[in-house]
Amino acid sequence: MSDVWDELQWRGLVAQSTDEAALRQALQTGPLTYYVGFDPTAASLHVGHLVQVLTARRLQQAGHKPLILVGGATGLVGDPRPSAERTMNDPDTVAGWVGRLQAQIAPFLDFTGPAAATMVNNLDWTASMSAIEFLRDVGKHFSVNRMLDREAVAKRLASTGISFTEFAYVLLQSNDYLQLHRRHGCSLQLGGSDQWGNITAGAELVRRVDGQVVHALATPLLTKADGTKFGKTESGAVWLDAELTSPYAFYQFWLNAEDSQVEGYLKAFSFRSREEITELGRQAREAPKARAAQRALAHDVTALVHGEQAVRAVEEASAALFGGSGLSGVDERTLAGALAELPTAAPDSLDVSIAQLLAETGLAPSRSAARRTIAEGGAYVNNTKVTDTDATLADVVSGTEAGASLLHGRYAVLRRGRKSLAAIAFSLPQ
Repeated sequence: MSDVWDELQWRGLVAQSTDEAALRQALQTGPLTYYVGFDPTAASLHVGHLVQVLTARRLQQAGHKPLILVGGATGLVGDPRPSAERTMNDPDTVAGWVGRLQAQIAPFLDFTGPAAATMVNNLDWTASMSAIEFLRDVGKHFSVNRMLDREAVAKRLASTGISFTEFAYVLLQSNDYLQLHRRHGCSLQLGGSDQWGNITAGAELVRRVDGQVVHALATPLLTKADGTKFGKTESGAVWLDAELTSPYAFYQFWLNAEDSQVEGYLKAFSFRSREEITELGRQAREAPKARAAQRALAHDVTALVHGEQAVRAVEEASAALFGGSGLSGVDERTLAGALAELPTAAPDSLDVSIAQLLAETGLAPSRSAARRTIAEGGAYVNNTKVTDTDATLADVVSGTEAGASLLHGRYAVLRRGRKSLAAIAFSLPQ
């Protein structure tokens, strides 16, 4: 317990806190009961949420007790965004997402022993409150002037305006802290720095109503080297759900981390020691082409989220795609996830020429350029070199039943040179 504050600081996980000396002392004295909340505004968490999940895990490993709140009540309203009103989801959808998020978070924590985690849902204490009770017992303690000063509210008032529903969200979240303090002795709330206003409002409500001093801790919002939002790609958010972001795409996201950022990501997302992370950071600076730090990061985070077996499958698929081993051993789900990230051609038959496929997928700028690539020995189908400039896909799989040499009966991997890849995918038979 005595080292956890220093550990969080070294890992760059402390952006803001209430009285640092008091919080450090409370963590050293411990065990502390703390909570972190997630609103079910989608069917899955994304990698931005993972900072909170893993910080909760670090505190639990130091002997403190986590309360994981998935907001069945707050999820019906939604924290105000700076840009525009959220679309409200129906109660059945939100209830389903509560269950999905709880199941997604549970494997990261221990629900047994003296520091056992507990799942909580704020709908349990919010649903029974009448409007009069809520206004008298919670709303009475909030200054509208201070609520108007909150950054998200101020931005909305200056642009699109804000509904009373989203304006009052801070009251709901603050009441969560009060209820968890009373029911579980919770004395620390953890969240991202974009939630700092909500978190401190909850701590203030506990002080006003129960006369108790409680703590707040915010982790930084991670960004990319160019300052853009972490966890966003051209195709959207990087989800923890394997059905929304395949383990292969998830692994590749981490593998593509910038050299300047990778050591910070290792600190926040990996459970490697300080010595290991420092050494990997040195390698990222001095031998960036080896990408040792990125490979360690991708392995560690993918294993945490999807398991070691998924990591092995992804790493084997990566090696196979770039010619390091045969493709036939890659399981269909992993292969499909990998190919989904590539430019894809979907021909009607095997009689299409390789030159056309190279041009269609963008691996060559034209058919004539594609033919030159083939003539120069730079074209491959399923890691087999194509030597005939007029070859069709059927020629590559000649001597077999149509489609038999396609991977899992419907896929082929097209490669130009060492690193440029595309997918060929046939529709499933009706």
